Amino acid sequence: MAKTAKIPVGILGATGMVGQRFIQLLEHHPWFEVAWLAASERSYGKPYAEAAKWKMKTPIPKKIASMKLSAAEPSSNPPKVIFAALDADIAREMEPAFAAAGCAVISNSSAFRMHPQVPLVIPEINADHIKLIDQQTWRKESGGFMVTNSNCSVMGLALVLAPLQMAFGIESLFVTTMQAVSGAGYPGVASLDILGNVVPFIKNEEEKMEEEAGKLLGKLKGKEVVPAAFGISAHCNRVAVEDGHTESISIKLKKKATAEKIIATWREFRGQVADLNLPFSPEEPIFYDERVDRPQPRLDIERGHGMTVTCGRLRPCSLLDWKFTLLSHNTIRGAAGAALLNAELLKAKGYLD
Repeated sequence: MAKTAKIPVGILGATGMVGQRFIQLLEHHPWFEVAWLAASERSYGKPYAEAAKWKMKTPIPKKIASMKLSAAEPSSNPPKVIFAALDADIAREMEPAFAAAGCAVISNSSAFRMHPQVPLVIPEINADHIKLIDQQTWRKESGGFMVTNSNCSVMGLALVLAPLQMAFGIESLFVTTMQAVSGAGYPGVASLDILGNVVPFIKNEEEKMEEEAGKLLGKLKGKEVVPAAFGISAHCNRVAVEDGHTESISIKLKKKATAEKIIATWREFRGQVADLNLPFSPEEPIFYDERVDRPQPRLDIERGHGMTVTCGRLRPCSLLDWKFTLLSHNTIRGAAGAALLNAELLKAKGYLD
């Protein structure tokens, strides 16, 4: 698309870690351009560079640095496409207000993920769930709507499970996460709490993983999603890693499978949007690394520009069938990049026209 044809977008929660990641990823995007930024009342009216403690490894885009922050309310003339990077408590009130005002709200918040009319989407595995938009009251009354992406810890897991579910069926699984500190936002976890330490508790994280996985891998039937029926138990831990969620999984399949067939299933998987040429869709959604000590956050999180999930260490499990390790970039694939890919899907399907 020509530069003049780019769709203007806004960011709610623009000064936070996920808001900053949105700005970084959108800087050279061929379809979208940032035209509006909003944050808390204490930042309203300030230039972005003054209000934000920039933590990305690339500089603040010059255009963004001087852009003044708007009030986080529908009356402040936002564009019709809004990326929301808000805490759940704030999102519960703010996101419906923007949808009611006619905005397409593409949310990273947990507030409405399990709402029966709000699609919880990973385009490669359940792109068809966006049809739930048509059931939303906001859509019928103002043209606005809401779409969400999943929790960062379940994002990589669901993507890796989807091809296994299609090929072999899943009976049950057990997952233990080792989650990066960037997932806690900024300032996040105090250094004296995390350095040289593991914190075996992340509020509501285990519940989100267990609940969201069923909806993500469920089937759209008529006007509702029927959750996938498999057992899942999650243990979630915060570790002293900057970026990248590592997860150890043991899984029981409904059909017998060899290691070779499982690896081939991952490597051949391209997902439901491979033919749409979405800019942020990775060539390989899942990469299997045969090296015995991979994946590792420091070495592997940037694969596919942060959008590819890396798997490794597939081996027999003495309790279930198989066990393996996965790694995903929690603020790209697990947050801003996921929402951006959802926006590209919505555009490709005509929902942003």
